Amino acid sequence: MAAGISVESTVFDCPDPRELAEFYGRLLGWDKITGREDFLKLHGPDGVRLAFQFAPDFQPPTWPSGPRPQMLHLDLRVADLDAEHERTLACGAVALGEVQGTSKDGFRVYADPAGHPFCLVTD
Repeated sequence: MAAGISVESTVFDCPDPRELAEFYGRLLGWDKITGREDFLKLHGPDGVRLAFQFAPDFQPPTWPSGPRPQMLHLDLRVADLDAEHERTLACGAVALGEVQGTSKDGFRVYADPAGHPFCLVTD
């Protein structure tokens, strides 16, 4: 740990922290959510945490370009894009593009329920 600093969590602004915490919980298979309704943390293995902060004037990023470009996104590793595609949609994601590369070594872009882009990626 450099200079006594470590990452506490990655925080997403959103209009509904509960909805987004539950979405990522379903997607990642994590079930521990703590905090207040305006700031919730989703706890994963090995101390990994995603947090969701209420932002009343939140506007989702425009992807792939536009007036509100994405500032950050998650890359989530999967063994097979085709196998995870339908489950990801069933969790509440929206596909934003086509598979890039092959389903064995590519990526696919989605939006979560608040509109934040994220990618499923393979090696």
